[in-house]
Amino acid sequence: MNTTPVIAIHGGAGTIAAVAADAASAQPYREALHAIVAAAQAALLRGAPALDAVCLAVEMLEDCPLFNAGHGAVFTHDETHELDAAVMSGADLRAGAIAGVSHIRRPVRAARAVMEDGAHVLLAGAGAEAFARARGLEMVDPSYFSTEARRQQLHHARAGDRVSLDHDGAPLAEGSKFGTVGAVALDVHGHLAAATSTGGMTNKRVGRIGDSPLIGAGTYADDATAAVSCTGSGEMFMRVVAAYDVCARMRYAGQTLQEATDTVVLQVLPKIDGRGGLIAVDRFGNVCLPFNTEGMYRAHARGAEAPHTAIHR
Repeated sequence: MNTTPVIAIHGGAGTIAAVAADAASAQPYREALHAIVAAAQAALLRGAPALDAVCLAVEMLEDCPLFNAGHGAVFTHDETHELDAAVMSGADLRAGAIAGVSHIRRPVRAARAVMEDGAHVLLAGAGAEAFARARGLEMVDPSYFSTEARRQQLHHARAGDRVSLDHDGAPLAEGSKFGTVGAVALDVHGHLAAATSTGGMTNKRVGRIGDSPLIGAGTYADDATAAVSCTGSGEMFMRVVAAYDVCARMRYAGQTLQEATDTVVLQVLPKIDGRGGLIAVDRFGNVCLPFNTEGMYRAHARGAEAPHTAIHR
């Protein structure tokens, strides 16, 4: 018997400015989220594996300059780009990730290539780029990732001598953003998968790697429990191994997806000033999208039902 497929995506969390409540300002974000989740939904309805669906969604998010991954990624303090991505298959716990790259057009494809190669889980920097090049993945000049809005955002952050979350400040006006994109899915065969990609934090120190490419911290999937993709203050998500903690609470404490995600996002993370949220889907098709910030760009779709998009609560 086929399972009803489910897809959920996020485009970052943070202090989403009041301007986001303005329908006209929010419209480009809502339209992008809707189009991306609908494309992944259509793939799942055709029988595509969860892994294919999450990678498709994240590739589209990477290509959209509204979000901090791929084209439109934030700048480091040195005005460079360093991108991270990860994918994980819940069916067999295979995972792949890359970190600190600046020439790979679609980082999530490189992460999947690492997973499919199977020799390693995480490749970083020049080694990751050499691997991607050898696999025939599309390479670009780092300027491909740059947008003027992100450059202004860096200069704004430098002036205030701070590192910022993507959607803190004035997100829809590209004020001082940092965030992550991600997707989780359950396919018709009952398998789960997760994928996450990010440009990191505006004004971050060169060489900084966050939770997104770390399996268990920002990305995790296990058919026995759930698929999870996180977004927010990466250092805090790393310290509590947030994505895996959700699955562990379900497996060992018997918590539901709702209980596990609410505990991690609303109790565990705030204790160490961890800001952000996550998206998760469990093996039964339940979806949870909790966040402890003002908002989180998100969308989800179940079966053939019309997709839902949201920014604030």
